[in-house]
Amino acid sequence: MYSWNDLKVWKKFLMDWNPFEVVNYSQKVVWRWGSIINVKAKNLLTWSNITKTFSDKDTFEPADISTKSYDYLYNDWENYYFMNQVTYEQVSLEKKALDWAEYFLNDWDKVTLQEFNWEPININLEPSVVLEVVETPPGERWDTATWGKKPATMTTWLVIQVPLFIEIWDKLKIDTRTKEYLWRV
Repeated sequence: MYSWNDLKVWKKFLMDWNPFEVVNYSQKVVWRWGSIINVKAKNLLTWSNITKTFSDKDTFEPADISTKSYDYLYNDWENYYFMNQVTYEQVSLEKKALDWAEYFLNDWDKVTLQEFNWEPININLEPSVVLEVVETPPGERWDTATWGKKPATMTTWLVIQVPLFIEIWDKLKIDTRTKEYLWRV
């Protein structure tokens, strides 16, 4: 058991036998009584958010979440299928577990899946990926109303704003956290 003041461990914790990940927290020191910690956390199994208040004297059990490397295989619009790189075992994740990650997956991409009780629950993406442009309008040099940006659709159906010089079939480096164009590859 750990206390809420142990910041090295508390990002993922168990509550009612479900793993939670801390999204946001704030700590308020009350003069004589210690601290009050307000936590907003995401349930890693149901993807619902909760808000709870804890005392600094409360304890929690860390969630035992491991990671393994997989190759992304394919999807059937409801589930996404991955293959373990060592055992060749195939596992699936529901679409809601991927959130925005589905827009950054190409066939045979290497990904890291988080597992809880030996079942995959979440995906860890690289900070940036390379995707190919499949559709974008031609850029007009005198177009200053859009600050030199235009929409581009990638092979994964992700639509982002890119500079005017980007053309169809260009490969672009995209930040997976902000969904923004970084540079042309």
